[in-house]
Amino acid sequence: MMYIDEDVSSHGLRLADSLISLRQSRRLCPPRAPNRVYNSRMASNVLLREIRVQPREQCPSIVALPRVLDGAVEHDPASLPALEFPGCVPIRMTSEDLAVFEERLELWDARTETAWVVREPAGPAHEHPGHKLPMLLQVIASVRGSPVECYGAMQLLLRDGEGDPRRTMHPDQSVYLRPHRAVLPGIDAMAVGGHDLPDVVLEVDNTTDVRRGKLLQYEAWGFPELWVEVPDSASRSRPRRLVPGLTIYVLRKGGYEIVRESRAFSGWAAVEIHQAMNETGLSAHTCAVLERVGTAMGTQEGTGPDDDPLLRSQRRKGYNIGHAQGHAEGHAKGHIEGRAALACGLLRSRGIEVSAGFADTLREEPAFAGSSDAGIAAAAMASESEADFLRRIHQ
Repeated sequence: MMYIDEDVSSHGLRLADSLISLRQSRRLCPPRAPNRVYNSRMASNVLLREIRVQPREQCPSIVALPRVLDGAVEHDPASLPALEFPGCVPIRMTSEDLAVFEERLELWDARTETAWVVREPAGPAHEHPGHKLPMLLQVIASVRGSPVECYGAMQLLLRDGEGDPRRTMHPDQSVYLRPHRAVLPGIDAMAVGGHDLPDVVLEVDNTTDVRRGKLLQYEAWGFPELWVEVPDSASRSRPRRLVPGLTIYVLRKGGYEIVRESRAFSGWAAVEIHQAMNETGLSAHTCAVLERVGTAMGTQEGTGPDDDPLLRSQRRKGYNIGHAQGHAEGHAKGHIEGRAALACGLLRSRGIEVSAGFADTLREEPAFAGSSDAGIAAAAMASESEADFLRRIHQ
């Protein structure tokens, strides 16, 4: 159930109604009369809760909470700035409410029992970049030869001295560059100070502006790299100050610094990341960029496509075919046979239909013969059809 104060603002009324129907319609409802009691259904369970909407003018000020390492606070709380949440509405929420609230929160603070919820439901423009990023990273990981793990909009949780939730946030995407070496998040949340921080977190600003709030909290908690994406497609309520593009914040000694290229993904420029996350499918240019980044990272770590289990398996099958045919037809031709089999195997592994004569087509293509193994792998991982693969090889 939801109790609404008589003096609640119109934004609060719309939020109250939206929370009621969030799972059903994902749309804001028109204002209703105050002091009415409503039933709220969350997820698949009927949960009767008491959440009191709090007008913006009554919202208490909070500051970025520092993390504590080995019993020592990294920052003086008095020196940390107050947080602001443009595009969000504050609501009162207890720790008990938080435990059953299954929607995404921008930030929740235990001391003030306040949660900030985005005023407008997330639309395609907001959701697309965060869902596109894992596909891009899979190509880089395959070329690099070691996995990358994405944990999505997982809960980032700071606990107090007694182990109770003190503050929580949700990013739009979170990335671990070397998951085999990291202390990964638990079942329910990533605990600040208990698990390794993600190498990169992504925030998508479409109707919000994290620079005045969440960015400061990420900085105080020591997150090494933050990407703030403003999509090309804008909602009607996007603030004019938000310009499409991606900004990379890298943590230095004095705090976050804006840089042109990612530190985690060597040489991947902000403009290239923005283009890749906003285009439909993968362009030939983006495919070449992903190959370049994956190759550079693999060179740094001494790995390559042969270290990727899928690529290694497909390449082994291809080279076995090529080797058998090479005895009869010559080593060079056998090598081409193997690479053609590799490309066909990768396309089939992704559910792409491969015609019986496609391998023969590849063997006759000079562009295919001149492509590197990494380039063939990257094109196969990004292609949507045989024709798309040939187009990428030619470009």
